[in-house]
Amino acid sequence: MEKRWSPLNIVSVVLGFAFLYLPIVVLIVYSFNASRLVTVWGGFSPVWYGELWRDQSILDAALVTLRVGIVSASVATILGTLAALVLVRFVKFRGRLLFTGMIYAPLVMPEVITGLSLLLLFVTMDLDRGFFTVTLAHITFTMCFVTVVVQSRLVSFDRRLEEAAQDLGCPPWKAFFLVTLPVIWPAVAAGWMLAFTLSLDDLVIASFTSGPGATTLPMKIYSQVRLGVTPKINALCTILIAIVSLGVLIAALVNKRQLVAAARDERLAEGR
Repeated sequence: MEKRWSPLNIVSVVLGFAFLYLPIVVLIVYSFNASRLVTVWGGFSPVWYGELWRDQSILDAALVTLRVGIVSASVATILGTLAALVLVRFVKFRGRLLFTGMIYAPLVMPEVITGLSLLLLFVTMDLDRGFFTVTLAHITFTMCFVTVVVQSRLVSFDRRLEEAAQDLGCPPWKAFFLVTLPVIWPAVAAGWMLAFTLSLDDLVIASFTSGPGATTLPMKIYSQVRLGVTPKINALCTILIAIVSLGVLIAALVNKRQLVAAARDERLAEGR
């Protein structure tokens, strides 16, 4: 029996989506405002995107953010995948409870405490704050999210596939790269995208661990917003929204392609 939506359900969904996305739509629209005043519409114009392109400080901050995000997300994905393998494959080992707590603690730890503790660590180790320390800090807290995502996929992974490959003479490490990794690849890619997005969005931890020449884009936006919001900031935020949306779309298409290929292989196997 087909269930029909009641007017109350429709109104609730519309209000919910409006609450979530209407501010973003307003921000995107006002990024094309010809007026210098954010709240006064002066006509359609892409002039602020040109102003943004000529602002060298924002371009430098964007480059730092992309470098930190790519490096930290890549390292966090490797470490998070290894941690997920340990949690799923090695069920009984001494210190498992401590290891699990250390993995999950940054997920619930306030960012202020994480940033302050990392700052004290870097000061104690006499490390100059900059690109290296920001990257280390982002690896620290994004690795945990990657671990959770990959672990959820490994729990449902059929280990008989690995065992069959090893019975045919494939070494364990080769069986992982040729059998396990292609199967769990959508989860690994999703973990990388999540880590990159979290790094791209971080303000608090980067503020504690950054130094001269390592100003990230969120820090730059926050410093300029404190002096007043301009349409140039709206244009910058619109570009960030487009980049994140494109990344999510690509990840969804890759995941869908993987699922279609897996379903096709399963039908071929059943046909045999």
